[in-house]
Amino acid sequence: MDRTEASGWQHSHDYTVDTSVAERRTRIVIAITATMMVVEIGAGIVFGSMALLADGWHMSTHVAAFLITALAYHYSRRHRADARYSFGTGKVGVLGGFASAIVLAVIALLMAGESVHRFFAPQAIQFNQAIGVAIVGLLVNLVCAWLLHGEHHHARGHGHDHGHRHHHRHHDLNLRAAYVHVLADAITSLTAIAALTAGKFLGWSWLDPMMGIVGSAVVSAWAYGLIRDSSGILLDRTPESSDLPDEIRRAVGSDGDSVIGDLHVWQVASGKFAAIVCIAGPNPKPPEAYRAMLREHEELVHVTVEVRRGA
Repeated sequence: MDRTEASGWQHSHDYTVDTSVAERRTRIVIAITATMMVVEIGAGIVFGSMALLADGWHMSTHVAAFLITALAYHYSRRHRADARYSFGTGKVGVLGGFASAIVLAVIALLMAGESVHRFFAPQAIQFNQAIGVAIVGLLVNLVCAWLLHGEHHHARGHGHDHGHRHHHRHHDLNLRAAYVHVLADAITSLTAIAALTAGKFLGWSWLDPMMGIVGSAVVSAWAYGLIRDSSGILLDRTPESSDLPDEIRRAVGSDGDSVIGDLHVWQVASGKFAAIVCIAGPNPKPPEAYRAMLREHEELVHVTVEVRRGA
């Protein structure tokens, strides 16, 4: 039995990418968001608006999520060369995204509970002041979205397309979590403005707590998506968006003489994958030949090949 690694017996396991720009912009967003959070929560209490309070509470999750994002970037960068991490620190960002999603889910429940309470115990709302603060909150969300937008799409577009035969979506889930928080809060701000405007001109005060429930549903949806995607990577599930397993099987079986008896593919960092390939056949090629078949897959950064001779 021959065992070998795609890049030799010893090689670096640092699969992280440069996130310095995203880290710097995240710090700026933290400062902006924390300031607006205090303003919105205070205004919601003073002016009696549940929609505004919900927006402020949701914004508080941004602060927590952005802090998690920044800490994940810092920890990953600091320990990227630490040999104790078998496959590097690429999953630290994924763990940050998962933690942010849990924060989102908890706050969504709190928002829904308080909104239902306001249906049965309505409070007087100072509409003009509340609308003004909600508009400022929306503008802040747009500024934060603009700051994170470029880096988010840069992370999404980090794929490789070899002859249009395969394409893999690469996500920095740590940055995606921060971006999702901003987008979700922008939607919550819009619903708050709509509810307060309708309450002022149409007398529909019930719409204010209703929009709190709508905001809660939006946050829950975003949280679910993040939990689903990040937990799958943390548990080494092969991403559904990746067709690497099929491509590896096709490449190995192209000679008609070898078959894959066991195959494991998992994500070790944003857009980076590892694989263990166990190949059997009556006259199998040497491991180097199979490594050559897989070299075109640049996203496959760590490969272990095992070859068995047999029928």
